[in-house]
Amino acid sequence: MIAAVRGMACGGAFYLLGESEFVVADETASFFDPHTTYGMVSAYEAVYMAHRMPYGEAARMALMGTAERISARRAYEIGLVSELTAPGGALEAAVRCAAVVAACPPEGVQGTVRALWAAKEAARAQALAQAPALIALGNLPVERQAELFAGRRKDGFRVR
Repeated sequence: MIAAVRGMACGGAFYLLGESEFVVADETASFFDPHTTYGMVSAYEAVYMAHRMPYGEAARMALMGTAERISARRAYEIGLVSELTAPGGALEAAVRCAAVVAACPPEGVQGTVRALWAAKEAARAQALAQAPALIALGNLPVERQAELFAGRRKDGFRVR
């Protein structure tokens, strides 16, 4: 699976990004994880991002919440994004990549994808198995999360 990102990718979108073989984004893309801002544990999302980018970058994004966003340029620099396009070009670029992969013999593609998955899956599976317990330990009650969300500032973030 190849992901194409335009605009914001946040929170739950990291499941899709984490399951993708690679990510193509246009210059309008930005990435952030709002969980901590609203008293929620970023467990699954943090696990996926820690496998996609350097640990310090994943930790910063997960812990800074809505206060900071990673620009498409920065996401490309740290390896979260493998190709950066002009605005509106991510989907076309992702489809072009998919066409190249689809034109290869399926046995070679399937074996290669499985090898790539094997390279990262054991550690990720162990980390994801811990996520439900971590979420249970740390989430604020739903009512308090809703209060924090309702009181958010629309301009209270920095893009780096």
